[in-house]
Amino acid sequence: MRDQAEALRHMVLSRDSDDAKQTRILTVTSGKGGVGKSNFSLNFALALQKRGHSVLLFDADIGMGNIDVLLGTPAAYNLFHLLKRDKSIWEIIQEGPGGLRFIAGGSGFKDLIRLSDEELEYFASEIAKLYGEVDYVLFDTGAGLSKETLRFIEAADETIVVTTPEPTSITDAYALMKMVKTMGQEAEFRLVVNRVGDNREGLQTSDNIRQVARTYLSLEIPLLGFVPDDAHVSKAVKKQTALSYLYPDCPASKGIDGIAAEYLNESRKTSVQTNIKGFLQRVRKLWS
Repeated sequence: MRDQAEALRHMVLSRDSDDAKQTRILTVTSGKGGVGKSNFSLNFALALQKRGHSVLLFDADIGMGNIDVLLGTPAAYNLFHLLKRDKSIWEIIQEGPGGLRFIAGGSGFKDLIRLSDEELEYFASEIAKLYGEVDYVLFDTGAGLSKETLRFIEAADETIVVTTPEPTSITDAYALMKMVKTMGQEAEFRLVVNRVGDNREGLQTSDNIRQVARTYLSLEIPLLGFVPDDAHVSKAVKKQTALSYLYPDCPASKGIDGIAAEYLNESRKTSVQTNIKGFLQRVRKLWS
């Protein structure tokens, strides 16, 4: 383990001296299931990629991952193979249509919760290899207030909360942010309202959430935008093809594309550079 830790320190020092791209961790989550979060994550990743940014989509819905299903690309390997040291980080990365890279979900995350120090060091050293290789590592979490979801939020540079105009979805989105705040965790939240009937409904929903967060949590939550309620979404799911590939000009695709543009514009204004030391510290928060 000492040799491995020394190798990791060497990697940190060598990467810091390079002019490598800055890799950021982005988490997409929701207060409840059924809000279209995973579909949003997939097409948001593709929208970032379309704008010239390299993305690794990490299916972090513990035991219930479905990114590979949405892509129609069965995954040969997942995180479990990395933990067992059967495969390297590069070997568990799958490639979907359009060249989008992703790591499939599975039972591996349950094993991560019980990592020994040596295994954690190994895992961190593997994840460290992603630094400078991609612009974004995007975690698509499970829905709700689980320990695992809270860890992904804590580890992220930014967290996108996906909600809908439904009262239960709004309540649960607020409850998630309140829980993070109550636990003393720092999080940079962004808001997306999915399945809106029109812009008026989207604005009303976002205004309600942002006002309550401002009043009771002292949080300013930037709004990234709305995604219209669109029948093309379910058609794409049934065909196991990404919405933005199958129906690039449908209202939902255009909505997500606009959200990606807004996110990148907002990031340019507020982004803090993350070196590899900071990147590793965030990765370790997942299982600390």
